[in-house]
Amino acid sequence: MKKAFLLLIALSLLSTFSCKKDKTDGEVKLQLFHYKQEIVNELKEITALFKEKYPNITIETETIPNDAQTVLKTKLQSGEAPEIMMLQSYTTVFDYAEAGYLLDLSKEAFMQRIVAGAKKSVIFKGSQYAVPMDMAGIGVIYNKDIFAKYNIAIPQTLDELKGVCDVLNKNGIIPFAVSISDNWPLGHFFSMAHTAFIGDKLDTWIKSMNDGVGSFKSEDMNRAFEVFDFYKNNAGPKAMETTYNNQYTNFASGKYAMMVQGLWAYGTGSKTVNPALKAGFFPFPFTNDPSQTKLYVDTDSTLAVSATASPEKIDAAKKFLDFLTGDEGVKLWVEKCKLIPTVKGANVDSLDEPYQDLMKYINEGKIMPWAFSIWPVTVFEQSKVAMQEYYSGQKNKDQVMEYLDNLWKISKGMK
Repeated sequence: MKKAFLLLIALSLLSTFSCKKDKTDGEVKLQLFHYKQEIVNELKEITALFKEKYPNITIETETIPNDAQTVLKTKLQSGEAPEIMMLQSYTTVFDYAEAGYLLDLSKEAFMQRIVAGAKKSVIFKGSQYAVPMDMAGIGVIYNKDIFAKYNIAIPQTLDELKGVCDVLNKNGIIPFAVSISDNWPLGHFFSMAHTAFIGDKLDTWIKSMNDGVGSFKSEDMNRAFEVFDFYKNNAGPKAMETTYNNQYTNFASGKYAMMVQGLWAYGTGSKTVNPALKAGFFPFPFTNDPSQTKLYVDTDSTLAVSATASPEKIDAAKKFLDFLTGDEGVKLWVEKCKLIPTVKGANVDSLDEPYQDLMKYINEGKIMPWAFSIWPVTVFEQSKVAMQEYYSGQKNKDQVMEYLDNLWKISKGMK
């Protein structure tokens, strides 16, 4: 009887010890939802390094490059929110914060590490709902050796760019490596053209759209579609079949001189395929006014935490964000992902020439904002599909713009 009593006490103590261990050191699994297919392996490497620091926290990544926000919204509405989610800056963050999906991170110490200019992209009604992770630019990445071989200067106007393409075509070089089968780069190109043509009237136009009286249709956008045609006509015979992977691989081959992309396609794409590649970066000139030729630059991705996650998972997610914005995380973000962090004092000297070109345009103020980030999410997502349909002949330019006008009104409850 005495032995049985002692055994019962021992089992009780063991159970108590086990419960305490589970509470403090138990395994926590997080899901990280993101859309950056260019850093799939790099993010897995970063989460593995994080696990070395926090052995009880496992982060599983899910990558959705096309229609990412549509997929994420479905998850959120069905109660299947990932604990950590990558969001496009501005409108996506604001919409999800208003819906109650995101945790307020304003009082977290790691938010103090973020440069002030990047925080506006995640502030909704005075609170900060995500961590701005990187600044990015979209423009023309070009092969410096090809440009040097044919004595090509950086074009400042559309006519000069057309002249560049003429020289390249005459010498058997395809001007542009493109991605049309994967449609997300087309959304960037469409919005970049629209922003370039609308110039300093952007805020007024956004208000007119939100009031239901504006439109994508304009003489400027008619000219933009002429640029879209010029772009496709200088993209080689199999442009419609090309994916994002084809795009950066083709550019790396030396048979294509340029690609319209963000530098993510260079750092973790073309440069990995061809380490000897020498490249530079310049704004796409949509008009013949050099003063309007600006690089498309803004806060790119942000990371948010689900407001509905359990306290243990919220704590683990915060640890990951603290890790990413600390010295070790920032270094990994630069050296592994080839991205420019929004963290104060981040050192990007290790990045090569295209990134330094980006910093030059930023420092000179020759930049324009990522207007698509303040469009309704569904409008930007569907602009990718609509441009793909334009290139395949399923829609003409008027149908593309009418479709997007209609979607904007629906998103604002006008239809």
